[in-house]
Formats: sequence, structure tokens, C-alpha cells
Amino acid sequence: MDPRASRGGDFLVLGSGIAGLLSADKLSRLGRVTLVTKKDAAESNTNYAQGGIAAVMSELDTFAAHGRDTLVAGAGLCDESIVRLTVAEAPRRVRELQAMGVRFSQRESIVDLGLEAGHSHRRILHAGDITGREIERALVASVRRNRRVTIVENHLAVDLILDPERACRGAYVMDRRTGRIEPFSAGATVLATGGAGKVYLYTTNPDIATGDGMAMAWRAGAAMANMEFVQFHPTCLYHPQAKSFLLSEALRGEGGQLILKNGARFMPRYHRRRELAPRDIVARAIDSELKRTGDECVFLDMTHLRRKFLKARFPNIYARVLSFDIDMAERPIPVVPAAHFFCGGVRTDAWARTSVARLFAVGETACTGLHGANRLASNSLLEACVFAHRLAEHLASPGAIKSSSAFRPKPWNPGQAVTSDEAVVVSQNWDEIRSLMWNYVGIVRTDKRLARALSRMELLNREIAAYYWDFLPTPDMVELRNIADVATLVIKSALRRKESRGLHYTLDYPRRRQSCRRDTVLRRAPGRR
Repeated sequence: MDPRASRGGDFLVLGSGIAGLLSADKLSRLGRVTLVTKKDAAESNTNYAQGGIAAVMSELDTFAAHGRDTLVAGAGLCDESIVRLTVAEAPRRVRELQAMGVRFSQRESIVDLGLEAGHSHRRILHAGDITGREIERALVASVRRNRRVTIVENHLAVDLILDPERACRGAYVMDRRTGRIEPFSAGATVLATGGAGKVYLYTTNPDIATGDGMAMAWRAGAAMANMEFVQFHPTCLYHPQAKSFLLSEALRGEGGQLILKNGARFMPRYHRRRELAPRDIVARAIDSELKRTGDECVFLDMTHLRRKFLKARFPNIYARVLSFDIDMAERPIPVVPAAHFFCGGVRTDAWARTSVARLFAVGETACTGLHGANRLASNSLLEACVFAHRLAEHLASPGAIKSSSAFRPKPWNPGQAVTSDEAVVVSQNWDEIRSLMWNYVGIVRTDKRLARALSRMELLNREIAAYYWDFLPTPDMVELRNIADVATLVIKSALRRKESRGLHYTLDYPRRRQSCRRDTVLRRAPGRR
């Protein structure tokens, strides 16, 4: 279908991961939906999720236990009401996925529940070790069959459209192939653009994870919360030819042990739950051991488990690691931490509403209050399911969108911008930002490093802004602008938190402080470019 046929609609959904696809499917029952995705519909962070989705599905488990595990991982910053409603809705949302065609792994005709770090019970539904891919497959197929949803692929949102009352009325969207930018109008706009792992030099995220929704919401004046809490996955494959390959938490859930190159285990020295400690603790322990020993990596040892079990439980991981000449049944796997998940984002309420009228956010783009200072493993896919459903419930209620005068967005105005002949500016700044964030705003921080990072980012932001307004935007330029905005938000938020809590660990304030038990909220001053 010609995308020009879908320039207007009742709902505009930006992003095609689990949050975007479920939102589009549910909103289609209320009106016409346009779903915009910057690559193809199946390319998303969801597609790379290996572990699974957490839900109480066993008589041996309880909502109270799932909620308690979430609160413990969140280090005192979770919104308890959000935690309660999320874990209580989980079984219904799982059954909904199954009804849409998602095939979770079974054992003896019963759904196979896995165990992951931070969980006190087996409650992780998975599809082997490619859960995200299986969910994405089923949802993409469902949405493509839906005649009330128009999917516009290879289009990138540039900025949100605001009316004179500062309500969101859609977005300006770029055709990646032609560079043409046009307004897509909507009665309600949903940000489901995923995370921002590409802000860091090393990440488990795909190349699309450039924080687009977070940056656009920030520029539109939306409140941003807890951007300092960036989760580093403890185990990313360390190999010169491997690009961002995640080794699932489930490996440790099934008995994997972290060792040094001399074979010694080290996690017992850091936490009573050893390899099943929360992710922030495991990632910091690995970082500490690497700094102490000077080694380039640690190792994940699965060799005490049977090959037959490893190949059956982790077929994708087993094959992928074997492609690098590492047989995980015979050799420990070299691993390092890598940026993985943003617990902060666009601040939302229990119905996915942001502080900007007519603008909603779901999935990793949003900060719902579920994760607090550290996400419990496999709660992210669950969060996307729950809040896509609640978003649709809210918009189905009378008066959810206040009526106002008709609004026709203006065409995109390039001003005096010309085609750039200095694209090296983009690649140079892209590399510098990601290195700066890795070196100064990583797993362990200090005020001195953060101040140094902020000073440099302020210079880079001025250079990027000048370049953006002087030259016609390209997809790379749009993404650079977004990672610069997100990087700045992370640094400023980290500087405000004068304690160590969850994923934010600073040598200057190594203890948790009760006086700091509050969200870090930033909002851009109106009128700033």
C-alpha cells in the first residue's frame, strides 16, 4: 500500500516491537491505526529478547511473591501500585498472547516455566531461547492481517507535532529511502520506539535502539523520569567477530556459573544468591573483577550440564556460540557486561498517559514505575503487554481524548537548510558520544566523570544542533540528535542522584540514602530548540 494513503488516522503508533504491535492491534478496535517503523516491522528489541515473559502460572507461585521479587530488584523506587496491577494482569496477558498464536515451550504438555536471576519461583514463559522472535512473529502476522492497521515501514519519526495548546497531534516522519519528511496526523500518538542502548559503545541492542521516542518526547516538553538507571546485562558474548550477542539470564537460571580465567568462581563473594543475584549486582561484580585482574572478560561455565539438555533448552544460543568455535558443553563462554535496558524514560501513569496531552508511551520508551532502580528479569515483555492493554482500555472510555478545534499540521519546513557535504561530522560525533558514555557514565560512576561527560556533551550538543538546522536531515543525523539528547538526560539525571541505588552506582556516594528515595524527573523548558 502506498504510505501516502495513511497520512492521517485516529491513532499513530511509532514502533513495531511488542508494545507497538499490541497497541496497534488493540487500538484498531477503536478506529484507524497507522503504525510507523523505521526498518521493517519485525526489526525491534523484542525480536532479540531471549529469556521470556514473567507471569504467575503455577500453583506453587503467588502474585505476592512476584511483586516482592520486583520490589526487591527495584531497590525501593518501584511504584507499588503499578507493581501490583502488573503482576495481577500478567496471566491474562500471557493467555492473550497464546490466543494470538504465540507458542511457548512446553514440557509434558504443560507450559515450561524457567527460573531467572532475582525470581524466587519458576515463572518465566519462554519459546526456547528465542522468545522475543516468537512473539514478534505472531504479532506481526496478526497485525498484517488487520485491515484497520496500515504499516508504514522504513520511515523514521523526526519530531512530534504540537498544536497551539501544546497537545500532540502526530509526528513529522521521514521516508528513509527518499529523505522526504511529511506530517502524519492523529487524534492520539503512541510512542513505542523501544530503548536507547546505542547511546553506549557496547550494547546488546540492535542498531535501531537510538532512543527516538524518548528524545522526541523530551523535545516536546514531556516529563522524563529516572534516566540514570541504565541496566547493563552481565553477559554479552565477548568475541571480536560477535556483534551485540546477548547470553540470556536463563543460562544462569539453569545452573550457569561465572568464573575467572583460572576457573575460580567469584559471585559467592558478592551476594548470597551468587549467579542468581539481581542483574545490577552481577554486572558490577564482573566489572569489579575485570578492573581487579586486568582481564578482558570473565567466563560463563555451562560445562557441568549435559550437551543434550543445553542443545534442547538453548538451541539458538548453542548454535550461535558454536559458530564462533565455542562449544558451550566443553568450554566456558567468554562474557562481558553491555548496555541492555533503560528503566527510565517518558514518565507515564497507570494508563500510559504522558504529561503531554494526546501523547502516550508504552514499553521501554516509558517509565511506568514498574522497574524502579533496576528491572527484574523478564518483566519488560510483561510491562509492554500490560500497558498496551491499559492504553487501549483508557482510550475506549468516553472523553479519554478531549475534543478541541480542528487542527491541520503545517508541512515540514526545511528553512534555508541545504544538502550536507560533511557527513563525517555525524560519524565522528556518533562515535565520540558512545565512547564518552561508556567510559564516564557506565556501570560505576563518579561526580568527576559525570561532570566531565556533561561538559563535553554540552559542546557536542551545540555542534549537533548547528549541523541539524544548517543541513537537510538524514536518517543518521536524526538518530545522532536523538542519542545526544538521551545521553545528556542520563548524565544530568545521574548527577542529581547523590547516592548509590540499583543501577546507579557512584564511588562518591556508595550507600543508599532514604532522603533520595524519589524519582529523578526532568522536563525541558518550553520554547527551547
